Amino acid sequence: MPDHTVARSRVWSTLLLLLAIGIVGGGLPATGWAYQGEGDAAAPAPAAEAAPEAEPSPSSQSFLSWMVAASGLFGAVLLLLSFLMVAIIMMNVLQVRRENLLPQSFVEAFEGKLQGKDYQGAYETARADDSFVARVLAAGLSKLNRGYGEAVEGMQEVGEEETMEMEHRLSYLALIGSIAPMIGLMGTVYGMIESFRVIANSPTQPKPSQLAEGISTALFTTLEGLTVAIPAMIAYSILKNRMNRYVLEVGMVSEGLMSRFSSVGKPGKAATPTE
Repeated sequence: MPDHTVARSRVWSTLLLLLAIGIVGGGLPATGWAYQGEGDAAAPAPAAEAAPEAEPSPSSQSFLSWMVAASGLFGAVLLLLSFLMVAIIMMNVLQVRRENLLPQSFVEAFEGKLQGKDYQGAYETARADDSFVARVLAAGLSKLNRGYGEAVEGMQEVGEEETMEMEHRLSYLALIGSIAPMIGLMGTVYGMIESFRVIANSPTQPKPSQLAEGISTALFTTLEGLTVAIPAMIAYSILKNRMNRYVLEVGMVSEGLMSRFSSVGKPGKAATPTE
């Protein structure tokens, strides 16, 4: 009996061992499939994360193209004013020169005629020359037959007229120097209005990139307006001072030359040139 009991116990032990091995062996594939299922579930995760495409980075833009795009119509107007300013500056630089207002060659030729008492030749020399001082002297000589006082008044009238004409040409520079900052300020206000419009119409807090367009318009137009105005005002001041100096010299030289006729109209004095 004990042998049968031992045999049965061994049989039951063997069956239990085989059952345990079967359970373990059957559980391993189940566990493997479980991990595989988790892996399959996790595998699409990177694809899910990569699903929303990243926003493309803005293409590199040069400073000049950015400035042109941001300035808009205000920049076009200021660019036109800058070309006009350069043209006016060059025109005045070429005209407000000693060779055009007080040429030394004419003064020497005119004075030589006066020293030779060739008054009619002096008058013809003044009329043939196109300089400022020549026109002033020609006006004075043409009225010398009415007396020295009338001749001086005629010289002053022509001198004031010529000076006013030069001042009118220079005044365009002052005008550009005054309106260019105003146009820039208008662009500044417009750009800030655009930025605040974005803020007002956005249901959420706007991104800085959405406000950058209006702010860049405001800043660029201000910069461009000052860039046009500052050279215009500097050129106006320099040319104005140069013109005033030459006008003063023309007045002194013309009065000095005409002073030789101060005794005209008095009895017993030389005849005056006629047209």
